[in-house]
Amino acid sequence: MGARLRVVACLSALACVLRAAEAPGPLTLAQARSLALERNADFRIAQAQVESALAQLRVAREFPNPTLGLSTAKISTDGTPEGTALGNSLLNRSYDSIASLSQLFLVGKRGLMRDAATAGVHAAEFQRDDARRLLVQAVTQAYAAALAAQSEAAVLAESAARLRKEAEIAAHRLSAGDLSESDKAQLEIAADQDELNADSERATARTAVVTLEILLGVERPRGETALADTLEDWAHRIPDGLEDAPIGARPDIQAAESALSQSDSNVRLQQRQRVPDVTASVQFERNPAAQPDTVGIGISLPLPLWDHFDGEILAAKAARQQSEAQLEKARVQAAADVAAARVAFHEAAQRSRRYQSSLIPKSAKVLASVSYAYAKGGASLVDLLEAERNDNAIRVGAAQAMADEASTSASLSAALGRADTE
Repeated sequence: MGARLRVVACLSALACVLRAAEAPGPLTLAQARSLALERNADFRIAQAQVESALAQLRVAREFPNPTLGLSTAKISTDGTPEGTALGNSLLNRSYDSIASLSQLFLVGKRGLMRDAATAGVHAAEFQRDDARRLLVQAVTQAYAAALAAQSEAAVLAESAARLRKEAEIAAHRLSAGDLSESDKAQLEIAADQDELNADSERATARTAVVTLEILLGVERPRGETALADTLEDWAHRIPDGLEDAPIGARPDIQAAESALSQSDSNVRLQQRQRVPDVTASVQFERNPAAQPDTVGIGISLPLPLWDHFDGEILAAKAARQQSEAQLEKARVQAAADVAAARVAFHEAAQRSRRYQSSLIPKSAKVLASVSYAYAKGGASLVDLLEAERNDNAIRVGAAQAMADEASTSASLSAALGRADTE
């Protein structure tokens, strides 16, 4: 019995070790971006669209297949024997046997079809790149929102702990007759309120993590993914000169340019449809036994008497105008994105620097001074609570400012076409 218990204990310990080894560690931003590009459904759809466009290009490169035809004529319907002096085999009977081979030749169209398909591949690739750009931006912003909520929750939890400590000190002063019961109650109420606000921020952080997990393609997002990066470390990784960086090659603009090129090829292709395609054929006819076997050649083509493909040409031209308008819209939108992102990043960066360099040190100094004075009886409870609330607001604002700086830097990088996965 003891041996069995030892075996069970060993197996349990081994299972715990295996679970610990399989459990993922805290997730860095770089890892989150990589996982999103690997698992995100929208990005995988964009990649599948590239594969579909490549398949269409392969179709456009293929040469039309020839057509083989076999026919038999002069078959008796009254029961007359079909045999001849040559015999009654399949090839010696009296009816005619014809074999034909025909091949369609596209006149001036295959090159245009390849051009249109190639432009379609480029458009799909750029659309995939644009999906990557937007996905990286979304992951970065969700990560920043989660870190901001977690930081704010930590600030409020720290404030609640400090107020609890003040309440403990107040209890001793109350027993000594130096403090009223209402003052002690106010400290406890303030601590309770900070704890409730901290719980609310933790829930907000978990919701942001759920959003992040959805982008990562987690099967059952629960908001339990631990984050490894901090806002402080992130702020140091923002590249210098980002605010003044020039706009790069935006994939959405490149996709619109490729779509316009494809529309141009489609217009020329529809115009080329007015030129008839030629079908060449070769025929062999077996005529036993009265006539000799014969060979024939032929060419056929449709006569453009009624349909001149005017509707198809007009539709292709309308599609081209739409593609041209989409390109202009993409360029205007890119310029607007960059302008708005520059303003937002500049404001967030300036706000974050001011919090870190001035407001946080001053607020901490004021709170320390008021807390010391309150402990010595030189400051009122109102002064202490006011200083505590002001310090909380400053530190929460600083966390939000750092998160805004990180989020707007991601938006600006994406607007400039510089979003990466590093």
